[in-house]
Amino acid sequence: MSKKILLINGPNLNLLGKREVRVYGAKTLPDLEEEVSAVAKQHGVELTCKQSNHEGHIIDWVHEAGEVYDGIIMNPGAFTHYSYAIRDAIAGVHVPCIEVHISNVHKREEFRHTSVLAPVCAGQIVGLGFHGYQLALFALLHILEGE
Repeated sequence: MSKKILLINGPNLNLLGKREVRVYGAKTLPDLEEEVSAVAKQHGVELTCKQSNHEGHIIDWVHEAGEVYDGIIMNPGAFTHYSYAIRDAIAGVHVPCIEVHISNVHKREEFRHTSVLAPVCAGQIVGLGFHGYQLALFALLHILEGE
C-alpha cells in the first residue's frame, strides 16, 4: 500500500522565482512541486501539492490530512512565527508533519528565528533549498515505517 503525503506551501511561496531570488533562488513553485513529486513517485508515494496565502485554507488542509494522508510536509512561510491556529491544527491531527524552510531562517531577521509550529512537528528542516523538501519526504517515510 503506497503512502499518501500532503505537501503544503504557505504564503508568498507562489512567488518563488520572482520574490527575493537572492534568498530563495530562481526556481518556481511548479519546479519545486515537480522535483518533489518525481522523488515521491520513485518511492511509491502519492504526493498532493497545495499552496495558499490564506491561513484558513492551510488549517482546513491539515484537518483533511488527518483523515486522508499519512503525513504532511509544510513550509508555512511567515505563518511559522505566529500562527497558533495552524499549530493547533497540526497538534489536533494524528499524522506526522515536517516543517521545511528553503532559506536558513536562523541566519535571517530575528523574528524568523522562532517557530510556534516546531514543538508540534516531527521535525524541522531549514536552509537546504528545495532539497529540504526531499529530505522531509524521506524523514516522513522513515517515521511512518517506525524507524
